[in-house]
Amino acid sequence: MTTLDILGIGNAIVDVLARAEEEVLVRHGMAKGGMALIGPDQAETIYADMGPGVESSGGSAANTCAAAAALGARVGYLGKVADDALGAVFRHDITAAGVHFPTAPLAGGAPTARCLILVTPDGQRTMNTFLGACVTFGEADLDAAAIAGASVTYLEGYLFDPPAAQAAFRAAARIAHAAGRKVAITLSDPFCVERHREAFLAFVREEADIVFANEAEIRALYHAQSFEQAAAAVRADVGLAALTRSEQGSVILAGEAMHRVDAAPAQVVDTTGAGDSYAAGFLAALTAGHPLPECGRWASIAAAEAISHFGARPQADLKALVAGGPKGVAAALG
Repeated sequence: MTTLDILGIGNAIVDVLARAEEEVLVRHGMAKGGMALIGPDQAETIYADMGPGVESSGGSAANTCAAAAALGARVGYLGKVADDALGAVFRHDITAAGVHFPTAPLAGGAPTARCLILVTPDGQRTMNTFLGACVTFGEADLDAAAIAGASVTYLEGYLFDPPAAQAAFRAAARIAHAAGRKVAITLSDPFCVERHREAFLAFVREEADIVFANEAEIRALYHAQSFEQAAAAVRADVGLAALTRSEQGSVILAGEAMHRVDAAPAQVVDTTGAGDSYAAGFLAALTAGHPLPECGRWASIAAAEAISHFGARPQADLKALVAGGPKGVAAALG
């Protein structure tokens, strides 16, 4: 029996977002637009140099789950937080978003993960992540019944960093496929892909049914010279791929079919969570039985909503935006 449309598995992180000038990135040696893993000392140093911040529960797959729930999907999430104040913030926020979150907190040990996100005046976000309790996520944290009951289990590429999580991903895929369900993975970040390229390639080829990636990520996976070369490679490896290209929209590949989807109009305030929301819109539509071009339309609208404001979680009524058509979206987000 299908009990969930989507079950996300990822790094349970509390985001701290703040506006920053370019010189702050230079001062800390950050690669603009990327994600770097940092230790506790560096986390304290960067946090002290940030301006006023906004704290909210985050993490890529968790953001996807929250947006999918806002679109009416039945959603669950697995991820590890500590039994501390930030862990309580995460649990409250994701549960309030309508997402089932059964994972027990880590007692003792590392604190809840946090991501320090600096947003420059051009809307680009640069992320510095202290993984904390996230790295303890393993096979023991999988909820086999939830995975077997979910139409799609959605896996976050960032979670490839700790080896225990890679094993958990493969175990989750086995459970899902044994139940006749689909497995989706987002590549998350080109730097993350390069760190674990062989493991990513193996997972995409052996376990994934659906792949989400932006142009930089999919080219990193295949060391491709062009987007077209990368698209041809992923088409050969998975049944369904949704590849985003910022203002150029997205391309959906399914067997011999290709669907080009325009980007929805929006004023760029903060690109944090755009890819997460795109996946949310796509999967919410897919599990509701819509055709692929409509899945792409929902995805583009959800992504446009995400970049139209500060922070990764939805602030507008996504259901209304999806129902409103292009002119309604332009009026709401332009």
